[in-house]
Amino acid sequence: MYGSSSYSTGKGLLEIVYKDAIEFEFNNKKIPYEREKKFEVEYKGIILPHYFFADFVVFDKIILEVKSQKGIVDAHYSWVINYLGISKCPLGLIINFGENSLVTKRVIL
Repeated sequence: MYGSSSYSTGKGLLEIVYKDAIEFEFNNKKIPYEREKKFEVEYKGIILPHYFFADFVVFDKIILEVKSQKGIVDAHYSWVINYLGISKCPLGLIINFGENSLVTKRVIL
């Protein structure tokens, strides 16, 4: 039956599946995090109508951006740099499950 089978996560799944697995592990290991953390953008004393959502904020100081595609591109770095600037977090990590092996990149402002 389709509904009762299980599948171990591996290469080629949707990004949301990896986020769910990461959230499970954070909860299992009691690691403090926020998922889909909303960051508002202030400009000249007002909050702009558009905002960012970081995939995870871990330990209140690490932005974790999860990808599942071929390669990490410049736009991914730009997003994390924006998240770091707005959140004041000192460290960002991009993790990509879309390659033959896990790829991680560290971003520091």
